[in-house]
Amino acid sequence: RTTLGTKFVKRFGDLIPKIAIEAVRKVSVEEMKTKVIDIKRFIRVEKIPGGMLEESEVLNGIAVSKDVVNPNMSRRVVNPRIVLLDCPLEYKKGESQTNLEFTKDMDFEQALRMEEAYIQQMCKDIIKMKPTVVCTEKGVSDYAQHFLIKAGISVLRRLRKMDNNRIARAVGATIINDPSDLKEEYVGKKCGLFEIRKIGDEYFTYFDQCKEPKACSILLRGAGKDVLNEIERNLQDAMHVARQLHMDPRVLPGGGATEMAVAQALIRKAKTIKTTEQRPFEALAAAFEVIPRTLMENCGCKIIRVMTELRAKHAEGKEMYWGVNGNTGEIEDMRKLAVLQPISVKMQTLKTAIESSCMLLRIDDIVSGLTNKEQ
Repeated sequence: RTTLGTKFVKRFGDLIPKIAIEAVRKVSVEEMKTKVIDIKRFIRVEKIPGGMLEESEVLNGIAVSKDVVNPNMSRRVVNPRIVLLDCPLEYKKGESQTNLEFTKDMDFEQALRMEEAYIQQMCKDIIKMKPTVVCTEKGVSDYAQHFLIKAGISVLRRLRKMDNNRIARAVGATIINDPSDLKEEYVGKKCGLFEIRKIGDEYFTYFDQCKEPKACSILLRGAGKDVLNEIERNLQDAMHVARQLHMDPRVLPGGGATEMAVAQALIRKAKTIKTTEQRPFEALAAAFEVIPRTLMENCGCKIIRVMTELRAKHAEGKEMYWGVNGNTGEIEDMRKLAVLQPISVKMQTLKTAIESSCMLLRIDDIVSGLTNKEQ
C-alpha cells in the first residue's frame, strides 16, 4: 500500500495490493533451495475495457484471448484432459520449392490421399490419449478439425509461445513437438474447468480452478484503455515490491528513520577511532542525513529544529523507528504510520551509492588532468 500511496490506484484501497500479493504467491516456486518468482514470464495481465475495477481478479489459472476453431466444438469442459502442441495439425509444406511430377491421372488423387493419411495419423495419435482440449501454436486444417470434432475434442490454434508456456505450468502439461511422442504423463490434468466466455466483443478461453497453478492471469476491468494502462503500470510496481518481500520478508522503517539510525551508528563508531581514519565514517554519516533532510525540505517544515529533534531521538539509541511524517513534517514512529521498505531495496540503494562514489574517486585524477590540458 505504501508503494501505491502516490499513484492513481490509491483511491481504490487495498484491491490492487491484494491482487499483486495473490498473483506473486501463485507463481512462487522453489528451485535448488531458492525461491524463484518470474513475474514477466508467468503472470499475464489481461486488460478488458468495460465493467468496474472491483471486478478485477486473479484467476486460479490462465485466460487467453482465443475462441475454439469450430463452432461445433464444446465450449465448456469440467476436469479437461489438455494436450499442448507446438506443431501444425496440417500437411507440412516443403521448406523450399517442391516439384511433384504427375504421369497418370490417378497420381494427383494419390498425393491428396497421402496428405490426408498423414493428417489422419496425427489425429489418431492425439485421440489415442483421450484428451478433451488440444492447444497448438500453429494452424489446424479443416480435415484435422473433422476428426477431432468426431472425437469430442475442443481445439485452440495459433497460441502465443508465452501463453502456451503459461498454460503448461498452470495445468501440469508438457508441450510436445510431435503427436507420435505423446505419453500419459504429458497430458495436463490439473485444470478444473475449461470454459469460453464472451466479455464485451471478445471471446476469452479460461483454464480455471487449477490445482496449484505455477502461472496465472490477472483480469483488469476499467472504464477505458488509458485507465487500464495506468492501473497495469501501478500493478507492475506493486507486484515487484510483493516479489521482493516474498524473496526476503525483512522490512525497514521509512521516512529517513533507517538512514538516521545508520548515521548515528557511524558517528558512534567514529568516536572510537583516534586517528584520521574516523573522517570517512563522519563523511558517510553526513551523507546519510541527506535523506531525512530532503524529506523535511519537501514538507516545508523548520528543517534545523526537526533535524535536531530527530538526531536527539536516535542519539539515545532507543527510538530507532522514528522518522519524518511526509504529510505533517513532524517526527513520528514509522511503525504506527506503517511506512516500511523492503531491506533488499535499501541494501541495493546503499551499495550502488557507495560503488558510484568509489568509482568517481578512482577516476578523479584523470578527469582533472583532462581539464588542465584543455586550459
